[in-house]
Amino acid sequence: MALQDRNKRGFRRLLRSFVYATNGLVYVIKREQNMQIHLAISIAVLFLGLLLELSTYQWLILLLVIGGIFSLEIMNTAIERTVDLITDEYHPYAKRAKDIAAAAVFVYSIFAIIIGLIIFIPPLLEKWFS
Repeated sequence: MALQDRNKRGFRRLLRSFVYATNGLVYVIKREQNMQIHLAISIAVLFLGLLLELSTYQWLILLLVIGGIFSLEIMNTAIERTVDLITDEYHPYAKRAKDIAAAAVFVYSIFAIIIGLIIFIPPLLEKWFS
């Protein structure tokens, strides 16, 4: 009986963890301008991918890149909120932590653009010049 109760609590705890994660995602989408930009660009990229009938491998790469940028933006927001919670005063280390977290998103975004160009330029050129 104890094992069964523990499994029920574990399942409820698991369900709550999904609710908490969903709340975090909704928060970031509603309140973070950069996440809204990433989301809008991702929707456009996915739509373009459908129009160009990308290969399975191209879709896999695109989805990994999109998932990566969403994850990094969420982590960046978490770091910013944590730093804000720790101190209301300006501190160079707090600024540095926020800048470094933002840099991670920035670097990944640059590589995401490069990957997008590599994936999309050949089929676009084929459509335009054939």
